[in-house]
Amino acid sequence: MPFDMKIDLPISFTHRLDNRLVANKLDQNQTKVVQNLKELLHKIKNGLATLADEDDACTNPECAYEFARAVKGANIAKCEEAACKDPEWAFAFACDIEGANIEKCQEAACKDPWCAFEFARCIKVANIEKCQEAACKDPIWAHAFAYDIEGANIEKCCEAACKHPYWAYEFANKIKGANIEKCQEEACKDPKCAYYFTLYVKGANIEKCQEAACKEPAWAYYFAHYVQGANIERCRKACEGTKYAF
Repeated sequence: MPFDMKIDLPISFTHRLDNRLVANKLDQNQTKVVQNLKELLHKIKNGLATLADEDDACTNPECAYEFARAVKGANIAKCEEAACKDPEWAFAFACDIEGANIEKCQEAACKDPWCAFEFARCIKVANIEKCQEAACKDPIWAHAFAYDIEGANIEKCCEAACKHPYWAYEFANKIKGANIEKCQEEACKDPKCAYYFTLYVKGANIEKCQEAACKEPAWAYYFAHYVQGANIERCRKACEGTKYAF
């Protein structure tokens, strides 16, 4: 990527619990419940759980998933019902548990854009259209969907990606069949993205990108120095009175 962009991915249940405990947001009874769940999860992962633990395991999505995966004779339908209360574990259930109801897991996974993308990427019989609809609720995963998923509707993904300047730029730069004009319109809402759009996207409108880049002296300066065909005087004017003056 031309510049840093942090992407937050889902974290495990146990880490979420630890964060809540550290933040001291739970009362004594809630803390005890959390600690019991952590102990149960440890028990399951270390092969110590039995069918007698199933009811307790199914009070939490991750525990239900781990139970179905680790304990022979587990009630798959019951564990799946519990796992599907969280999109991340619904996706994991479909991936790893023999006998999983793929349609049901997908319905749950598609409540989260990242999980919907991963479901389409990893599950062979996934309903691509349904996953795309969910993934496209977030520009990041709309871009990822178009990039990685065979059969993606590029036009729909482009529409979703173009709700954020950076992902509009990335879409135009990386996705074959992208609507360059539409992507540029969104990218040019950010001077930095406008500058990079000009550098890396074939078919970019230099004049429009320069107009956007010149809203910030730094990018006007870079535009003048590194973009072939730049209007130097216009960039110079945008930099007047700043440390970027030239």
